[in-house]
Amino acid sequence: MLFSKAKRNNSMLLSKAKIGQTFNIKSVEGKEKTKKFLFTLGCFEGEEVTLISKLAGNFVINIKDSRYAIDENMAKTIVLDA
Repeated sequence: MLFSKAKRNNSMLLSKAKIGQTFNIKSVEGKEKTKKFLFTLGCFEGEEVTLISKLAGNFVINIKDSRYAIDENMAKTIVLDA
């Protein structure tokens, strides 16, 4: 459901991004606990995020000159402007 919603709105999920690409965050979906955690990392609407690498199901991202590792489920909650 989330993927089809993102596809319709000319967006894509962070989990589908290619390494080295930078995008603006369109929205963060999912459970409130996950959204709050990502917000503490600086992951919110309008912020730039760069996918640095994908290793063993983890996504290393760069937000505001800081790097974080998040799992694939969290990466699927981040909708990007494509």
